[in-house]
Amino acid sequence: MTREPYPNARRDDIVDDLHGTPVPDPYRWLEDPEAPATKEWLDAQADLFAKQMAAAPRRDAFRDRVAELVSSGTIGAPVWRRDRRFFMRRTPDQEHAVLYTADPGGTERPLLDPIAMDPSGLTTVDSWQPDKEGRALAYQISVGGDEESNLYVIDVATGERLDGPIDRCRYSPVAWLPGGEAFYYVRRLAPGEVPAGEEQYHRRVYLHRVGTPVEQDVMIFGEGLEKTNYYGVSVSMDGRWLSVSASRGTAPRNDLWVADLSASSLETPELTTVQQDVDAQTVLQFGRNDRVYVFTDRDAPRGRICVTEPGRFAAEHWRELVGEDAEAVLSDFAILDDLERPVMLAGWTRHAVSEITVHDLVTGERVGEVPLPGLGSIGAITEHPEGGHEAWFGYTDQTSPTSIRRYDARTGETTLWEAAPGAVEVPEVTTEQVVYRSADGTEVHMIVTSRPGDGPRPTILYGYGGFGVSMVPGFSAGTLAWVEAGGVYAVAQLRGGGEQGEEWHRAGMLGGKQRVFDDLHAAAEHLIATGVTTPDRLAISGGSNGGLLVGAALTQRPDLYAAVACAAPLLDMVRYEQFGLGATWNVEYGSASVPEEFGWLWGYSPYHHVREGVRYPATLFLVFGSDTRVHPLHAWKMCAALQHAQSDPDRPVLLRNEAEVGHGARAVSRSVEMMADQLAFLARHTGLTG
Repeated sequence: MTREPYPNARRDDIVDDLHGTPVPDPYRWLEDPEAPATKEWLDAQADLFAKQMAAAPRRDAFRDRVAELVSSGTIGAPVWRRDRRFFMRRTPDQEHAVLYTADPGGTERPLLDPIAMDPSGLTTVDSWQPDKEGRALAYQISVGGDEESNLYVIDVATGERLDGPIDRCRYSPVAWLPGGEAFYYVRRLAPGEVPAGEEQYHRRVYLHRVGTPVEQDVMIFGEGLEKTNYYGVSVSMDGRWLSVSASRGTAPRNDLWVADLSASSLETPELTTVQQDVDAQTVLQFGRNDRVYVFTDRDAPRGRICVTEPGRFAAEHWRELVGEDAEAVLSDFAILDDLERPVMLAGWTRHAVSEITVHDLVTGERVGEVPLPGLGSIGAITEHPEGGHEAWFGYTDQTSPTSIRRYDARTGETTLWEAAPGAVEVPEVTTEQVVYRSADGTEVHMIVTSRPGDGPRPTILYGYGGFGVSMVPGFSAGTLAWVEAGGVYAVAQLRGGGEQGEEWHRAGMLGGKQRVFDDLHAAAEHLIATGVTTPDRLAISGGSNGGLLVGAALTQRPDLYAAVACAAPLLDMVRYEQFGLGATWNVEYGSASVPEEFGWLWGYSPYHHVREGVRYPATLFLVFGSDTRVHPLHAWKMCAALQHAQSDPDRPVLLRNEAEVGHGARAVSRSVEMMADQLAFLARHTGLTG
C-alpha cells in the first residue's frame, strides 16, 4: 500500500497528577465527538481508510466468501409454553433473525421481524419473553446499536400491541406472573432523578400491570443500593416464588433474595436473604414436587448443583446433587421428570468443549450422557416448563452452522430437530486443541484451525481473556474464509476467561491482568516455535475486552506481531470509568481512584505505553458510532498516538469508524463488510495471497 500522510492531530500538553504519578493525555480533545476538530479528524481518517482499503487486493474475495458462508442462516432452540413454541430463525436472505411462534399443530408464523419494523435494518430485537401461558409476549428493541431498549407487550394470537413503549429497560429481565396480566422488570431511574453523568446506572426492580401507565408501576427493590448494580428477577411457574438477585456491575458474585408471593402482596413482597456479601454466584430454579434447585459456584469454582426445600434456602440446608468436576465447568442444567426414573441433564465444558451428562434426579448419580455430533459447543438446554421427557439444545463446531438437537430421555437418543436454514459448502479443515505454557508455567489451551499443509503460514491469533467469558468452538464465516485462503486461525483460552472455571477468571482480573497478556504472548511464541507461523506472518485480533488485550500486546511486544485488528477496544485504562458503562467494570479491572489499583492500570494501559520511534504492527481500529458500552474515543486517542509514533511507513495505522451501529447486534450485511475489511487488512500485512 502507498503510504498516505496521516491526518493532523494536535498534541496538547495535558498532564494529570494521579497519586503522585504524572499522566500525560495529549489527545484528550478527541474525547468530544461533537467538537469541530474531532469531526474534521474523523472525516480525514475515513478518507484515509477508504483509500487504503481500495488498494487491498483480496477484499472483494473475502466479502463474497464471507457472505456465502453466513447465508447458512441461524436457528434457535425452542422455548415452550404448554404446546406452543417460540424460536428465532434467520434465512439466507434475511438481515436479522425473526422471532416465530408455532401453534400445537405445528403451523409457524412470524411474531417479530426487525426488517418489517424498520426496513433500514437499524432496529434490533434485544430480548423477548413469553408469559407463562404463551398468550402474551414482552420484547425489547433498540435502534442504531445504542442498546437503549424500549419494552413492549403484544398479544401472541393477534399481534396486537397491548403495552409500551417503556423506556430505560436496557438489560432488563421480564418475570411474568401467571395469567399474563403483570410482570416484574428492571428499569433505570429517569435522568433528572440521578446525578449528571450517571444516567446509565441506578436501576430498580418494578411491578408493572399490563395496560396501565408506567407511572403507576410500583418499585419493589433497589432503593439505596449500589448505583452500578444489575438486577435479576424471576417468578416460579406456579407464581408462588419471586427471586431477586443483585450484582455490582459485572462482579462474579451476587446477593440473592426470595419472597413467597402467596404470603405477601405483589407490590410489597417480603424478601428473605438466600445469600448476601458472599463471594459466589448462585441461581435458584423452582422445580416441581416441592424441590428447589441451586446452581452455584459457592465452595465449587467450577460449579455444582444442590437441592433444597421451599423455605430452607440458606446454604446450610443445601444438599449437593451434582458435584464439582475436577476439569469440566458446569454451564447449564435441565430437568426431565415425565419418566419412571426422572433425570437431570447437566451441561459442561471440558477445556471449552461441550458435553452433557445424565443424572438421577433424586440421588444425583450419573447414569449416562447425551450423544453429541462432535467436539463442539452447545447452547442453552430447554425443556417443557410443565415437565416432560424431551430436551432441545443448539450445537455448533468449527465447520457446522448451529443446528437444534432433540434428546429423548425415554430412548436415550439425540436426533436432529432442525438444521440451519441455508445449505453452504464449507472447506475441509483440521481443528486441534494444543496446550502450551505461559510465562509462569501455567498450562493454557488453544484451538488451532487450518487446512492440510506444512510450513509457516499467515496466522490470526484471537483472544478475549476477561469477564469469565469462554472461547468455545463454533461456526465462524470469518475463520473459515481465512483458513480457506491459506491461513491459520488460532483461539487462545486465556486466563480471565471462564474455560477452567471461576479461579481461571480471577487469575486474570484486577491485579492479575498482566497474566492475560503473558498468556497471549506465550501463545504467539508457541505458534512460532512449532513452525505454524513467523512474527512477520502473525496477526492478533480482539474486540471489546479483547481489544484491550491486543492493544496491550502491541505495545508490550511490537516485535512479535505483524498486524493487529482492534475492535471496540478499551485502551485508556486511566479514564475508562468515565465513559460508556465503564464504572460497571471496575470490579474486573480496578479503579484509577484507588492508589494500588491505579498502579495495576497504569502498568499496562495501552494508550499510555505508546512510544515514539517504535516499529509497531500494522494496526486497524474498528469502532462503532452508537457504541454505548465502550466509547469509540479509546480507539480514536490510541489511533492518533500510534500514527504519531509509528516508525515504519509500510505498517499503516488506520481507523474504521462506522456510524449507526453499536457494540452488539447488527444487520448481516454490515457484519460481512466489516469482516471483509478486517481480513483484507490482515492478509495484506501477513502476506496471505490465497
